[in-house]
Order: sequence, then structure tokens, then C-alpha cells
Amino acid sequence: MNETRPHSVIGKSFPKIDARDKVTGRAKYTGDLKMPGMLFGKILRSPHAHARILSIDTSRAEQLPGVMAVITAKDVPSTVYGISPARYDETVFAIDKVIQVGDKVAAVAALDEETAVRALGLIEVEYEVLPAVLDPLKAMDEGQPRVHPEYERNISVEIHQDFGDVDKAFKDAYHVRTDRFRGNRANHAAMEPHAAIAQWDNGKLTLWTGTQSPHYVQYHVSRVFGLKMGDVRVIKAFVGGGFGGKLEPSATEYVGTALAMKTGRPVKMIFDRKEVFLHNRGRHPQYIELTTGVTKEGKILGVHGKFILDGGSYTSLGIASAYYAGSMLPIVYDFDHFRFDCFRVHTNLPSCAAQRGHGVPQPRFAFESHLDMIAKDLGIDPIEIRKVNARKPDTTTLNDLKINSCEFTACLDKARAVSGWEAKKGKLPPGEGIGVGCGAFVTGAGYPIYRTKMPHSAAVIKVSEQGEAATLYIGAVDIGQGSDTILAQMAAEAIGINFEDMRVVAADTETTPHDFGAYSSRQTFMAGLAVKQAGEDIRRQVIGLASEMLECSPADLDIDAGTVFLKGIPEKSLPFANVASECFVRKGPLVGKGSYTPPKLGGKFKGAPVGTSPAYSFAAQVSQVKVDEDTGQVMVTDVWDVHDSGTVINPDLLGAQIEGALFMGMGEAMYEEALFDDKGRPLNANLAEYRVPTSLDVPRMHSQLVDSYESTGPWGAKEVGEGATLPTMGCYANAIYDAIGVRIYDLPLTPEKVWRAIQQRNRGQTTS
Repeated sequence: MNETRPHSVIGKSFPKIDARDKVTGRAKYTGDLKMPGMLFGKILRSPHAHARILSIDTSRAEQLPGVMAVITAKDVPSTVYGISPARYDETVFAIDKVIQVGDKVAAVAALDEETAVRALGLIEVEYEVLPAVLDPLKAMDEGQPRVHPEYERNISVEIHQDFGDVDKAFKDAYHVRTDRFRGNRANHAAMEPHAAIAQWDNGKLTLWTGTQSPHYVQYHVSRVFGLKMGDVRVIKAFVGGGFGGKLEPSATEYVGTALAMKTGRPVKMIFDRKEVFLHNRGRHPQYIELTTGVTKEGKILGVHGKFILDGGSYTSLGIASAYYAGSMLPIVYDFDHFRFDCFRVHTNLPSCAAQRGHGVPQPRFAFESHLDMIAKDLGIDPIEIRKVNARKPDTTTLNDLKINSCEFTACLDKARAVSGWEAKKGKLPPGEGIGVGCGAFVTGAGYPIYRTKMPHSAAVIKVSEQGEAATLYIGAVDIGQGSDTILAQMAAEAIGINFEDMRVVAADTETTPHDFGAYSSRQTFMAGLAVKQAGEDIRRQVIGLASEMLECSPADLDIDAGTVFLKGIPEKSLPFANVASECFVRKGPLVGKGSYTPPKLGGKFKGAPVGTSPAYSFAAQVSQVKVDEDTGQVMVTDVWDVHDSGTVINPDLLGAQIEGALFMGMGEAMYEEALFDDKGRPLNANLAEYRVPTSLDVPRMHSQLVDSYESTGPWGAKEVGEGATLPTMGCYANAIYDAIGVRIYDLPLTPEKVWRAIQQRNRGQTTS
């Protein structure tokens, strides 16, 4: 049921809490921090994609003045680690062989960075180069080298899910169509590279790091080095973007810890941009075959998806990515029969894992393109075929994902209206086109990445002794999206005080309670529910004492804007600060606590937890493009995004999230792809040749919302941060087809691909 009491703080646009620090330069990122006696660490990386390590000679490096430590695999634990409990397959340094260019072989700590780099050049490594697996489509072939001996045919994960009767659905269908697509290998390209400072002091490790999840870092680093979790403190510095790439610990934390333990001095480690690309953990290249059967009216009867994902060298979060690729396909559109066959394979290329949307954007590109082609075959308007199949509220998908709020049909109707679809579709000048794409995403993963019975989020709020301010202690992580501000708004609303009276202490494992961090669009919902509970705990305590002071029933009191008052008689009131201060006098510190664990969701089949969530967002996008047929250059002129994200906590920040998502989606759709030579060496591991869009490329963005309320969320809120990335790729591909009648099946949609497709069209070859 919707809450009807007017809100004083949520629903209003407050500037980010950290905005002034960032624009004035006061904000300190990990690379800005300095410690007394600090050393600089650098990693020696393999130049080969696949090779046996025969010997390592560090003697010359150790003798270089200014070098304080040189370490290899023999100096660190051999404990295997990862981020997915089902597949731990990485070690701090390569032990017997390297399995990608950039694999970690040795490291140096020196008095300055220049000396550390020089020392790396003095380490002599003898390799026996081995045949490498670089083509994911051949990785499973007989006779291919094994990247990991334990994974037969280089299969990291194999998935076969069958819901309903797909064969019968195809037999009953009026029309069955098959199409094949390829998704590109993309990198998060965050402005700030990975960085950490490790300090080892009297048996206690402290890590300052630009991470998306301090508690994951704490857990995994303590596990690898055999430390008690309580002896590892992780402090999040300001983070210059993450998008999934800073969710799991990197070599900056593991190697930095080892060097700090050996030297007894703080060690700073920062990846250069090439190392960011070698670490990767970005978007999987996906090879997708979709077969769909529909009725004459366009109703989807059944879908069969066949996928091959290039996982690169290590598993990382790739198992979840593979399952997400299939589990999220039946959410946007409602159908009863679905078969999903997927192989995630290892190659001798950098590891792929979680990137904004976690395995889902490329399948959405494929399905939105595929659905448009089916609509054309049937002579149905693309928006109409989506409305015929649109997910409805309070339904359950065929793979047991429970949908509560869902205003997807309203998103489609509004997108059609605000974009002028009726006046433009099929009526624009030659070379101009309009297209639609849609998506849905989780509001927090319904399962923990490492096995624990702890809540997914917890919060503590402490009111000052004088009662004039409150501090929220939260493990949630602000990585630029503004979660500190959102959660402060929620705390103020729950307590009944002004936003300006809130302070936030976030993401320090020593001082803030457990939280899984910033991933899967979870923090507004999951951390928000914990914060709401903590704020309401404060409210109850203050109202309880105020009822004694005002000699009335607690049920007759309310708190708003820092005042405790009698309902209906607002002049009979007390300042919140006075009551809170009296609470401290009588009972000690005024503290509120809250926590959140999602309910058990989903079915019992293998992989069922992946895709489960307490709530799902929905979105429809329409884009308009102009295509230069002489060059293949595509200019996206306008994008209309209509989102169902529940109650809006901060309109300005929500708009910024949508625009950022559209911007990132545009980059992956049109420009971005990490490339390698025939020896597995990166060709464009820099921000000059790995092209991300600039302000000159951005179209006019028109962000719209539909009325929506998520009954399980804090004040009815749910996600927006990742869901807005999902429709963009298919939306652009469909608009390009509308403009020039050519279909691009693989990402990115570069001018060269568009130009070549135009040439095929002109020669009379089919492209659809």
C-alpha cells in the first residue's frame, strides 16, 4: 500500500554531500594519499599469453639502490582466490605458468616509482612459450590447449535450462525466426585506475582503496593471507568510477599487502591504464543465437537462446554473468517456453566479469534487434509487438522470478508519445531513422557473492549528545552515483529531521556495519531499507520520551523538520534536539539500528538464484539517428528514455544516473571494443585508441518517468543505475535499420560496419 504522509526530505533534489569537496579538489582519492615512510609498488607482468615459468632471477633488482623488496610466488601464500565461491582459480602471483599477457609474475617495492619501474627491468624471467587459446569459438575444440588443467574443453561453466516445451511452442508457432549476434569485449574505462595503499603494523593490516565493496576486500584478503577479518581494516577513499570493475579485490590489494608485510612500511600501488585493461573484468564477448516462435499477432510462444561467452583467463564473477545472460531474458516480455544453453569458455585473454548491467546488455541488444526483425516479418509496429508481450505487474516469470511493481506498458506508451513516434516511424527523410529498445534489471542481487548469514545491508544512526545533528554509519559505497546523499535523505526522512542535520560516515570496515557494497543496483533499495529501519528506531525512542514530556500518547505524536508535535495541534511541540538531548541524559547514547536481508526467492533448479531480486526496474528507449551513407557515420540526435524506477528519492541524482547510463550505453553500442593481436597482446589499451564518447558525441537526452510504487522498497523506491543501460544497444541498431535498411549484428556499431552493410545492400545482398 502506498504511503500517503507527505515527505519533507525524500523526493527533493539536494546536491551531493561530496560535491563541494570534488569540485574544489579537497576530495582525496587513493592516489592522492601519502603516508610517512611510504613505498611504491610495481608489478612485473607476463609478456606472453601462455607460457611455463622456468626460472625467475631477482638478484639484480634486489641490488638496485632504493629497492626495499622484491617478491615472487615463493614469497606469498599459494591460496587460490576469486570472487565466485564456486570457482577460485587465481593466485597472488603465477606459480608454474602464466595464462594471459599481463599475468602477475613478480613485484617490487621501492622508495620511488621510477626506481620500482627500473627494478622491474632487472628481473630476469625465463619462459617456455606454449600455444595459446585466443578464439572462444574454438576453445572447446578437441586438441586445444587447456587454459586451466581442471576445466575440460576450457569450459568455465556450462548451463542448460529448459522451461516449458520449446519444441512444441515452435511447432505451434505461426512464424519462427533465428538470428545470430555478437557482443563486444568492453572495459569499464573508469576515470580513476585501480589503486590501494597497504599498511602492516603490529599484526594489523589497513588498506585504503578505491573499492566498490570494502567488506568483500576485507573477507578475501584476510582469507588469502590467513588473517582474522577483525585484523583487516579496509577504508574506502573517494572512488573515481567503478561500474563493476572495482567490486572484487585486485592485485593492488593483494600484492600491496604482501609487500607491506615484507617491508613493514606502507606501500602504494596504482595501475597504469594498460594494467587496467590487462586486469579487465569487463564485458564478456558474447556469441548469441536466438530462435523465437510467435503467433500471427506477434505473441511470443517460445525462445531458444544459444550462447558462448569468452571468459578470458580467470573465472572472477563470470559464472554469474553467464547465468544472468539467460535468466533476465524472460523478464521484459512474458512467454511460457524458454530453453537456455550457454558455455562460458576460458581463453588466454584478460578475464571478463561484471560490468554495468552484468551480462545482460548484450543479450538485450540481440533480443531487441531480433524482435524488431520479427515485427517486420509480420508487418507489426515495433512498439505494438512489445506491448503485445509486455510484462505485467504481480506476475512470475517462467524461471520463477517474482515481479511486483511493473509499469512497462506505461513506459512504452509514454516513449511513443514523447518521441513523436507516430509522426516519425517510416516518415523521416532518407538516412534518418527511429528505433525502440527496452530492458529490465534487478534491484539488488537476491544472493550473497560469498557465503554468509550476515544481513546484506546494515545501518547505525547516532544522534549527537546535544541532539542537533545525527550521523549515519553505513557500509554502502558511494562511487560517484550519490548513494551517501540518497541514504542521508532517507535517514533524515525516517527520523523526521532536516537533511542539513545529517552526517555520513561510510565504507570503513572498522567503524561501519556490514554491507555488500555498490553492485547490482542494490544500495538505494537494500541499504535504504536498513537506513529506514534505523531512522525509525530513533523516531520511536524520541517519540516515547516526548510523550512523557508532553503528557500524551506516543500514537498522537509525529516528528517533522526537526520538531516533535502533537498531531492536529502543531503548536504543542518540542524541538527534536531538546528531546534527543534529554534521551542522552536519561538513557545514554541515542542510537538506532537497522538491517536488511532479502527474502528467499526463486526456484530450485541449478542457477536459480541468479537473477532473483526483491524488485525489478523497467525501461523503454526511443532513439533517432542520421546516417551518412558515404561514410557509414552514425549521428544519434535524440534519445528518449522512460523509466519505471518506483518512488524517486532525489530527482536530480536520478536524472544524472539515467544520463550517465545512456552515455555509457552509447559508448559500448557505437565505439568501444578492446582489441588484441594474434599473440594475445592488447592493441588499444589506452584512452586514445579505446574510444569512449565525449561531450561532442552525446545526443539530446530526454529523461522521463512513469508513476510507480514498489511495495517492498523504501518509500516505494527501486533501481535506476544499471537498468537504463540495457535498451540502448538494440535501440540504436533498430534506428540504424530504420534509417538505411541495413542490419548490424555485431557490436560496436562502427562506421566501417555500417558502410560495409550499405555496400552489401547496394549490391543487392540481404542484411535482414
